[in-house]
Amino acid sequence: MAVGSGKFGHLHTVPGVRLGIASAGIKKVGRKDIVVFELAPGSSVAGVFTQNAFCAAPVTVAKSHIAGAESRYLLVNTGNANAGTGEQGMRDAKRCCEALAELTSVSPEQVLPFSTGVIGESLPVDKILTALPDALSDLSEDNWAAAASGIMTTDTRPKACSRQLEWQGSTITITGISKGAGMIKPNMATMLGYVACDARIEPGLLQSMVTRCANGSFNRITVDGDTSTNDACMLIASGESGLTVTEQTPELLAALQTLLDEVFLELAHAIVRDGEGATKFVEVAVSGARTPDEALKVAYTVAESPLVKTALFASDPNWGRILAAIGRAGIERLTVEDVRVHLDEVLIAERGGRAASYTEEAGAAVMKKDEIAIRIDLGRGDARETVWTTDFSYDYVKINAEYRS
Repeated sequence: MAVGSGKFGHLHTVPGVRLGIASAGIKKVGRKDIVVFELAPGSSVAGVFTQNAFCAAPVTVAKSHIAGAESRYLLVNTGNANAGTGEQGMRDAKRCCEALAELTSVSPEQVLPFSTGVIGESLPVDKILTALPDALSDLSEDNWAAAASGIMTTDTRPKACSRQLEWQGSTITITGISKGAGMIKPNMATMLGYVACDARIEPGLLQSMVTRCANGSFNRITVDGDTSTNDACMLIASGESGLTVTEQTPELLAALQTLLDEVFLELAHAIVRDGEGATKFVEVAVSGARTPDEALKVAYTVAESPLVKTALFASDPNWGRILAAIGRAGIERLTVEDVRVHLDEVLIAERGGRAASYTEEAGAAVMKKDEIAIRIDLGRGDARETVWTTDFSYDYVKINAEYRS
């Protein structure tokens, strides 16, 4: 199940970035499960990674490599997370980097590894190494759509987005892909995201840009409240457009940042829309908080409440569950009489109880929609935050109960 059409339109090629896809048969014979990104010399790469203490071996290796060398290749495998695999997992991740480096005449430190799939099982390195030549022979600037499918696990559909920025007679192209459907509460969102542009941006500024992008998108979504061991979101700047973006070009920087924010948010929303078993796409918008952290605390408590999520699946306007979640969010000295709660434009609660204008029929009409907004005004400040989530369906339980079957 998924919400919305899932169509992502034309994907522009990004000069300086080629992608190759191959089948290693990691989890299923014949499935495309290896993706290689080749980056032009001089490209900048920045990223944000999971903060899970049990972070996967490829995360540790990628963080080390990106800090010490110019990245030339990204290697992604699905079907196995290479997480919870100890020292052997580290050796396996490095061996994959070494093999790709040898085939492409770069140093192992110029290869960034990424894995997603089952946790706690050894990485089938030999299968991956056997598939690398096929992935390299498939390298093409036009392979974004195929790569979006190649990084999927429990996803039901690929996720991609593309934009272009016209600037003084030149064009900057942005194209990105993401994957994720379950174990989604990014903390940097099992999710992976890769966005490339062809501007020239130095690594320090690129890191600031990707951090802002992630905080407004992948770090504002939740399917089940579980932060993966393998989350990573990478931003690539190939420099091939000839346009240089710096803090000394503030108008160009602001225009590019705005467009990147849009791409990241669309990719993050695509993950929520494809949440495991999802039948609804839900926005939880909290305003009137004293601080952004306070607003986020309330938003996530509501968005991750199993009782709220199951009511959403049943299209049941059981608004008491929303009030209960707000009340247990841990907001100090919350005055419940100041709180107002809407389902879309329907006021359901105020002054500590049911709104006088509320009717069950109006609430039920909203809850039957595929896309719903829960709007909460705490009435105690000016801060606001928004997160996006799904309902919990029978299929969510089935998918995760049978994940290793």
